[in-house]
Formats: sequence, C-alpha cells, structure tokens
Amino acid sequence: MAQSYVQTAAAPALETLSRHRCFGGWQGYYRHQSREIGLPMRFGVYLPPQAETERVPVLTYLAGLTCNEETFAIKAGAQRLASELGIALVTPDTSPRGTDFPGQADNWDFGIGAGFYVDATEQPWAKHWRMYSYINHELPEVIANGFSVDPERQSIFGHSMGGHGALVSALRNPKRYRSVSAFAPICAPTQCPWGNKAFSGYLGSDKASWRAYDATELVQNQPFHSEILIDQGLDDEFLTEQLHPNLFEKAAVKVGQPVELRLHPGYSHNYYFIQTFMADHLKRHAAALHR
Repeated sequence: MAQSYVQTAAAPALETLSRHRCFGGWQGYYRHQSREIGLPMRFGVYLPPQAETERVPVLTYLAGLTCNEETFAIKAGAQRLASELGIALVTPDTSPRGTDFPGQADNWDFGIGAGFYVDATEQPWAKHWRMYSYINHELPEVIANGFSVDPERQSIFGHSMGGHGALVSALRNPKRYRSVSAFAPICAPTQCPWGNKAFSGYLGSDKASWRAYDATELVQNQPFHSEILIDQGLDDEFLTEQLHPNLFEKAAVKVGQPVELRLHPGYSHNYYFIQTFMADHLKRHAAALHR
C-alpha cells in the first residue's frame, strides 16, 4: 500500500487537491461529489505512517463557525501525536459551498461556513444543507472506501459549532462512535442566540424539531455509552451567552451520563486553547479506538 491511499472501483471518484508529508504520514486534502449535499464537498485526511501497512482507526473533527477543512489541520497541532498513536484524522468542511442562495454570505454565523451539522428542512436550505447526514452517513463511507482505515473503529470530536455537532452525532449514533469529546461546544443551541438563529433558518419555527440537534435535550433520552470529555475556557467570550456547558452537565448528571467538564481559567475560544489540551483528547480517543 505505497501511499496508504486506496481508490477502489466501488468508491466515488475522489479528486486529490494536495498532499503533504507530515510526521512520517500524509496530510491530504480531497474533493468529491456528495450525494447528500448535491454539490462537491472538500475534506482533509491525515494518515499516520502505520497506514502504510495496516488499516488504522478514524477520529473525525468537526470545526466551528467560519472554518473549513484546513483550519484544524493547520492550527491544532494534532498530527505529531496522531502519528505516534496511529490514528487517522478526518476534517470535513463546515457547510456546502458553491450555491447562490440569497443571504448565504451575509452573516458569519449563518449560511456559508455555518452549516450547524443539521439536515435543513426549510427552503432554500433543504436542497443542499444536509450536514448531519453527510457527516454521519456519507463521509464515513467515502473515507472507508478511499483510504486505509478501519470503519469499525471511529470516534468524533469538535470545537464550538463543531463540538455541538460532535455531541449530537455521538448521542444519536452511539454504535458508530467509540468515544466523543468537545472543546467549548454549543451545548444547548435551542437556548442560545446562535442556535435560535440557525435552527429557525434551517429547521423552521417548530421548536420541537430542534430538539433532535440539541445535545442537552438528547442526553436526557439517549445517553452515550462512555464518559464524555468537555474542555471549556473560563475567559471564553461566548461562554455565558452561547455555550452553556453547565446545562449539558446538569442534564447528564440527572440521567447518570458520565461527563468530565474541565474549566480552565485564562483560556478563551481560540486555537491556542485547543492546542493546549489537544493531547488529552487524542490520547483518550486513541485508548477507545485501540481497545
């Protein structure tokens, strides 16, 4: 398996945008035609050196508002340890691109770069904004068919909007993911301005439908099978109004869901914070993936 990249006859065509040697492995960026989105979608994959000789487990990272498939790979500093631990890192984009919907780029917290990992039901978004199904159903198939990875060993984590997406994905698909964690996630989107704006736009006015994408609501009825790690900076400018990790912790404790909420004085909402605690998350996921 010369480059630990495999294109099978059954796999949809993947276009390689770029590949870079990185800590003995490869950081690559790819594009494919998505059946769920109905448009080309981009994603990144870091393959550790172990993928040259065996199928490695997969850890998917969901990025936050305004980010794309390159943000984590460039800023998080995760490849060095992923190389040592023998895990692949998958980084999807945060929304469809290439549409011309009115207002799609008017606000940084809605539209382009702000898919919120939901399947939209409102027009015009319903046609392409299907990030939940893309992340949890289509993309794992694309990765399993196209790369030297083990689809039976998957975990997920994310930051901010991506932390929300990771928690929701794991709570709704506990058999797919062996572990889940988050950095400063939007824990109760039905109770914060970001979530209200996005959900009303993508999902409409029926707030009952919003609960399917709210981790604080989900955990009360669909607990995860193992402990959930959340890191939160106490100097995060969005903590009080947007993130509400205390609400998630309270709901989790109520139903006996193990959760470790770590609060860190002095840290804000940026990738300096993420870099600082990245090793803890990678090691925890690696333990579950290699178990």
